[in-house]
Amino acid sequence: QVQLVESGGGLVQAGGSLRLSCAASGRTFSSYDMGWFRQAPGKEREFVSGINGVGSSTRYVDSVKGRFTISRDNGKNTVYLQMNSLKPEDTAVYYCAAKFLGTMRYEYWGQGTQVTVSS
Repeated sequence: QVQLVESGGGLVQAGGSLRLSCAASGRTFSSYDMGWFRQAPGKEREFVSGINGVGSSTRYVDSVKGRFTISRDNGKNTVYLQMNSLKPEDTAVYYCAAKFLGTMRYEYWGQGTQVTVSS
């Protein structure tokens, strides 16, 4: 069982930056691939970025490539999402998620943190 708690959301002007953090419980954090998802009002939840257990492989949705960076610190059981050059269309609730290595579906989810980008 993994419990995830996100932080770092807020209100920022277009062009600004935010860093989201997701703290995980448990002693086997490196055994989990981690991901960030987001859900905007009236839209389905979408994958934003993912990172493997040791942090050697990352993925991004095309709309955030070059602007967002995912990273993790396994010593702190934390995954981060650095978001730069934010746009109004990045406004959403951002969720942290975890899946055990080798599995397909993210099983564990945080409660979400709101990111609002004003124009």
